[in-house]
Amino acid sequence: MSIIVEFFTAPDDASAALVLGAGPRHASESLSFGNFDPEEAVVEWECLLAGGSFENLVEAGEPRLVAGHDDGGSVVFVISPRLFTALAEAERSELDDAAVSWAAWRARDGETIGTDIASVILGELAALVRSARHQGQGVYCRVA
Repeated sequence: MSIIVEFFTAPDDASAALVLGAGPRHASESLSFGNFDPEEAVVEWECLLAGGSFENLVEAGEPRLVAGHDDGGSVVFVISPRLFTALAEAERSELDDAAVSWAAWRARDGETIGTDIASVILGELAALVRSARHQGQGVYCRVA
């Protein structure tokens, strides 16, 4: 199974929803990754960087969809305010520690994500969040 994961900046939910079909090619900034479940990952990252339990975050409706239907098709969701803040304020060492923990978390569920790749994903996402914060925008994710 191949999953396309595209994190991007947008000024609001309505603007972010417009990328559902074609992707964020025209977004001001974006990152593209593949082959991990970003809906699960953002909840895990929030647990690792901001605290809380996976179950409580999912019960609270995280991640919040802004377009599409969570039935196997393409979706767009927003990074939660807590994760946004945690990523924006995280030091490199915190991101590296979270990457190691996330890779181990995924390994327990039978998914292999190397710690180097996990570190790159979290580092690049944190940089995107910092840029979005500076521009007064949010960070969203399109999954196709």
